[in-house]
Amino acid sequence: MPDHPDAPLDQARRHLRHHLPYGGTLASYDAAADVRDQVDPLPVRDRLTPPDQAPNVLVILLDDMGFGASSAFGGPCRMPAAEALADDGLRFSRFHTTAMCSPTRASLMTGRNHHRVGVGTVVEISTGAPGHSGMRPRSAGTLAQVLQGNGYATAAFGKWHQTPPWEQTAAGPFDRWPTHEGFDHFYGFLGGEASQFEPTLVRGTTFVDPPRSAADGYHLSEDLVDEAISWTGQVTRHGQGKPWFCYLAFGATHAPFQVPPEWRDRYRGEFAHGWDQQREITLARQRELGVVPPEAELAPWTPGVPHWEEIPALERETGQRLMELYAAFAEHTDAQIGRLVEALRERGELDNTVVMLILGDNGASAEGTMVGTLNEHLHFNGIPESAERIAGFIEDNPGALGGPESYPHYPAGWAVAMDTPYQWTKQVASHYGGTRNGMVAHWPAGIAAKGEVRHQWHHVNDVMPTVLDLIGLPVPETIDGVDQDSLDGVSFGYCLDAPGAPEQHTTQYFEMFGNRGIYRDGWTAVAPHKAPWHPASQETPRFDEDVWELYDTTTDWSQARDLAAEHPELLAELQALFDSEARRNRVYPMDDQLIRRFGAAGGARPERPASIVLGPDDGRLREDAVPDVKNGSYRITATFHGGRYDDGVLVAQGGGFGGWSLYVKDGVPSWAYSYAAVEWTHLRAAAPLPDEAGDHVVELHFAYDGGGPGRGGEVTLVVDGEVGARGRLERSLAAMFSMDQTLDVGIDRGTPVTPDYGTRDGFAYQGTVHRVALETVTGESVELPWEDRLAAVIVGQ
Repeated sequence: MPDHPDAPLDQARRHLRHHLPYGGTLASYDAAADVRDQVDPLPVRDRLTPPDQAPNVLVILLDDMGFGASSAFGGPCRMPAAEALADDGLRFSRFHTTAMCSPTRASLMTGRNHHRVGVGTVVEISTGAPGHSGMRPRSAGTLAQVLQGNGYATAAFGKWHQTPPWEQTAAGPFDRWPTHEGFDHFYGFLGGEASQFEPTLVRGTTFVDPPRSAADGYHLSEDLVDEAISWTGQVTRHGQGKPWFCYLAFGATHAPFQVPPEWRDRYRGEFAHGWDQQREITLARQRELGVVPPEAELAPWTPGVPHWEEIPALERETGQRLMELYAAFAEHTDAQIGRLVEALRERGELDNTVVMLILGDNGASAEGTMVGTLNEHLHFNGIPESAERIAGFIEDNPGALGGPESYPHYPAGWAVAMDTPYQWTKQVASHYGGTRNGMVAHWPAGIAAKGEVRHQWHHVNDVMPTVLDLIGLPVPETIDGVDQDSLDGVSFGYCLDAPGAPEQHTTQYFEMFGNRGIYRDGWTAVAPHKAPWHPASQETPRFDEDVWELYDTTTDWSQARDLAAEHPELLAELQALFDSEARRNRVYPMDDQLIRRFGAAGGARPERPASIVLGPDDGRLREDAVPDVKNGSYRITATFHGGRYDDGVLVAQGGGFGGWSLYVKDGVPSWAYSYAAVEWTHLRAAAPLPDEAGDHVVELHFAYDGGGPGRGGEVTLVVDGEVGARGRLERSLAAMFSMDQTLDVGIDRGTPVTPDYGTRDGFAYQGTVHRVALETVTGESVELPWEDRLAAVIVGQ
């Protein structure tokens, strides 16, 4: 790694970099009254610029990819671009994340532990607890803010997942959006996942539609890389040597596993041997690559997950098809990485670009549960999936698996195999299957070593200090006048050209949903608490009932041999250390709930409104921003101008994989409900609207059965004060409609709630929607006459 001797002037002014942003100074001067008499040059207000020869920085983060998935780390998913970067750079074999999406990203961006910056779990289930607020404090400035303050151009592309969902409206606030956290430019999505074909996209702070449809060849991963290539190229052409920081966070390989048609069968038949044998194959390759030592063994099989030979033949068939799709998804993502790398190479920028390729923000995901699924939202709503349904879809829709009509995820057994040689998966922060991810570092101008492996123990909170170290920038003392908290991470720059250097990140805690552990000097004390597939309807044990395990990873690389019984004193010491770290980092009180926390108010998270009146320009609203029409009675009232020949959506929430829509089709007011794409319920008025256009009011009344979440209810469709239809919804979604799709007035953006539209272009209403009222109904509802209801809606506007 080269030294960073700043120019003498910069060395003398280095202290200015400790307080960002620097406002600049203007030297004193003598000015002539007439510019024609000005002899001495006039001063220019100075500004901070990057050190001489400062490199570009490219951080690439993949989603839900386990340590044993990529071929760059011995896995079955062919990723030649990742391999090429590793062969020309370094593989890090003991790099760690937090076991979950938002926390890893917050830790990466701030250089601090995730609970300490309020992101103890994904932002959608944030609570009032300080470590789970979802609100990064201003005292935890980001890497982007530091680089921006030092003269870098900055941009983020792809998955953000750090903005609280209740702050994702036009009202903001916007201080936790990417462009207020140090990025000049943002293009991507704010949530935890997105359809690869119909995502909810944001440019800057404005929601935008994808540039084209899936039918026209759109795919999110390709779009993100197109944008990254364009932006970095423009900065290079117009920046006069200004370096850039590009953060590229793919939605891949998080569910849904969706790829272009020509990619879907690339791995056909390659996983018939099953997940148990795949672990053996992968471990052998990992030993050959040197990313695990020759004596490394497979960790014990993850409890609760069946072995391949224990499942029925049909589950083996559907399971391998879903794994084939995942592998194609990974390789397709790698191809996009390769396009970006080649663009940098062609422009002559690759050699002086620090590339950090992080192959996963946590371990492989087991959220597809035991058989996999056609729709990941089933799991979050507590709905079981079946191999029979998956097989039926594949048979009835040849080539459609992995396309816009599916939202698939593989079985938990494949997640365990993708975490080879470790035990457990995403969400389980106690074990390396949840937290160890492959990482590649590439910087030809700054790293002499090529194709080597670094075994020093490091964590995602080390990314920020490492980048600053490699550039030669200090960690600021203040940002925007706010004193900055100390970093938890340490730079791994010391080992880039020193393979035998003693590791410097010697202690690190982990915790996610009560799955917890502590690392210190090669020893890990861990306590698994809750499996990712644990039913939300079942209680979890108390934390003091958990059984702790102890591993010496200096001799037991994969946490395969529990030494708790042999070293009780050391275990007690490490348990006390975890308690100390947990208190220092705001981990307590631990909370093991996931699904039950969706939409729960508390702390900075506001209560969801009981009613709201929306205008025709309202849209892209998260569930947090509108009344909760789940697990209770509600009423929807749409006021509009149109007639029999004006079709389209009046209001819709969610999408085809979970949601509802109030719309007009063939002139008939209608309502549709997608029960996670397992079944659809439709209710249509008995008669169409009049031929002549006029003002109308359509109401949807839902009377909930009660008796627990996810139950059904009676549905009444009222058109201009008259009952147009009555029906019944037998069951409803209990936790969420969608992680990505939103509520929209006058259009159904993203995946269509119902195939009844006959189109995927949003089915915008052809008349004029005036307003839409949503209101939850508690206790006895008071039914107003139609005329009074209309007046109430207008007044409520």
